[in-house]
Formats: sequence, C-alpha cells, structure tokens
Amino acid sequence: MSKKVLFCAKVVSHLRAFHLPYLRWFQEQGWEVHAASNGVEQIPYVDQQFDIPIHRSPLKLDNWRAYRQLKSLIRQHDYDIIHCHTPMGGVLTRLAARQARRRGTRLLYTAHGFHFFQGASPLYWLLYYPVEKYLSCYTDCLITINTEDYNRALERRFKAQAIAYVHGVGVDFDKYKPVGRQERDRLRVMHGIGADEFVLIYAAELSSRKNQSYLLQVVSSLSARIPQLRLLLAGQGELEADYREQAERLGLDNIVTFLGHRSDMEQIYALADLAVSSSRQEGLPVNIMEAIATGLPVVATDVRGNRDLVEPGVHGFLVGLDDASIFAERIWELYNQPQLRADLGANRGRLIEHYSVDYVLDEMIPIYTNTTRQWDVGKVVLSERQGLDL
Repeated sequence: MSKKVLFCAKVVSHLRAFHLPYLRWFQEQGWEVHAASNGVEQIPYVDQQFDIPIHRSPLKLDNWRAYRQLKSLIRQHDYDIIHCHTPMGGVLTRLAARQARRRGTRLLYTAHGFHFFQGASPLYWLLYYPVEKYLSCYTDCLITINTEDYNRALERRFKAQAIAYVHGVGVDFDKYKPVGRQERDRLRVMHGIGADEFVLIYAAELSSRKNQSYLLQVVSSLSARIPQLRLLLAGQGELEADYREQAERLGLDNIVTFLGHRSDMEQIYALADLAVSSSRQEGLPVNIMEAIATGLPVVATDVRGNRDLVEPGVHGFLVGLDDASIFAERIWELYNQPQLRADLGANRGRLIEHYSVDYVLDEMIPIYTNTTRQWDVGKVVLSERQGLDL
C-alpha cells in the first residue's frame, strides 16, 4: 500500500501557485497525493481533491463545517503526512488532525507570514499570537520562511517538535530570467507598451495589506517629472474599484494600467524597467523574487519578508511605510541612472543560490522523509536553542 500525503490550504489557487513542485515530488516518489482546499479548479499532481469550505475569517460558520469535513477526511484516509498552509488552513487542519497525530501522522505547518510581527497592530497580536502558539503543540514541524518569524517562534518558545527555516516556496529561475533588448521591445509591442515608457510593475492582490494606495500617491508625485511613466498593477482583489477610483481622481488614467489576474507574469516582468512593492506585510514575497530573478531592480517598503530579499544597494532599495516622498526619490534616482539599474539587476545571481525551487525542495525533502520525529535535516535550520541572524 502506498503512503498518503494531504496538502491543505484555504483556497485551491494557493496550492496551484506555490506548491506544484512539492506535489509532483511526492507523486514521483510513489505517494498517493491528496489536496483539500476551498474550490474545485483542478490541481496537477493530485490523485484526490476535496472541496472544503475554508474561509479567511474565523467568524464564518462554514469554518465549523470545514473542520468537521477535515476531521472525517483525515480519519478515513489515515495519512502518513499532512502539510497545511495559510492561517485558517493551518488552524482547522491542526485541530482536525489531533487524534491522527497520536496514531503516527506527521503534521507539518508552513507559516507563510505570521499575522503578529514587528509593527503589527496590538489587535493582531491579541487575536493571532495565542492561537499560533497554542497550535504549535499539535505541530511536528513548524516551517517558517523569513528570519523574523523563525526567531520569534524560537524566542517565544513555540512547542512544535521542531522549528525550521526554509527559503520560501522557491522560484523557477529558468522561467523568470533577463531578456535582451530585442525581446524586451517585442514584448512591449505585444502588450501595447511604448518603447520609451518607464515601466513600473507591482504584482499583488489589490488589498489594504498590499497597500496600492501608497503606490498611487508615489506615482502621482512623479507623473510630472517622468512624462513616459507607466505603472502596471497585476492582480485582483476586494479594493480594485477603490484603487481605480483613486487613480482616476489623481488623473492617472493614462499612467496606471490594471492588468487583472495574469498567467504570463514572466513576460510582464521582462518588459518592465523596475519592480516596486508598497506592501504593509509580507511573509516572503514571491513577486519580489520573480522580479529580481528577471533582472529588475526593486524599490520596496521596509517590512518583514521584503528585507529578507532586497539587500539595499545590491538588489535595490528599502523605504519606510511613512516615507512616500523618499520612495518617489528612489524611483527618480533609478530612472535617471540606467547603468545603476543594470548593475542592480545583474546581482540576480546572489538570490539564485538559496531561493530556487530546486534548493527549497532540497530543504524540504529531509523534513518530508523524516519518520522518527528526531530532527536533524542538513541544510534546513532546525533549533530550539538559538535564533537565526542572516
């Protein structure tokens, strides 16, 4: 009988966007792979898929139904490993798997960015910190993807059997890579972008957390100084109508383009000049990894996750959340210095070593293959005694 693994997350799109290499690895090893999440869109490399009504808000009554469905599913299939993701996916799955752990199921949880972090509101600390600390007791390996979360879990003595630091979910550096001038011009023609436009790209959910309002203010302040300025906003979200109205109010109709959901981001990055991020909160942002991999310099807010990736003066610049004018000056500086942009973009190789899909898979395999709950897994940093300072 083959071994079974269950991947669980709030929505199907999370598993499709970030975890296909790991689902594929399990299939290649002969495991039976199951997935549980909200949605019915087919997930590759999955043998059985379950639509579970997990919602982001803990107040939704559907989450009680999701908990009961997960508990029944876990009891029925007797999984060898359960790997859960996203805050509510992690909460409901770990609660539902308590009995299964006593029977030998190993429970892994990847924290893609704790909601309690340096600078978070006291309410977030009050709501999320006690829950995550309590549920760590039902976690065999708590996997963190940035240094702040890793150190906090150690310092606050989270009770997981092990606490790991891995380098995110990995990026395909063969897919996201620099292109020559001729290919860049071809892509611009294909996407209706002028050859002389100075193009900024931000790929993120249109939400308060991703803070596009800040970026629209920055672009408004630059519009007179950079006559060929263009901002591309890729993504969808609940604040799309608000951001469209703000752009119109600021007179940015001909500067800001809302791209919606895209499946061709490697082309969008390749035609751009500069990547930007105005996020208030990150775990370890894939958009910045993809931008750096494509050879773009980055100007981003100085928040957890962003600062794990953007080394100031190497990949670009970090700017405070309250410093929109400085953010604008950094963009202006890079606009006026094409050679600086090229030099920063050429440093993509400093990211490849640790953030490629292959490297992260190599970090995850010892965690997946450990059957003893005695953790000593090579490159993955596992400790209950000392923090990580990278």
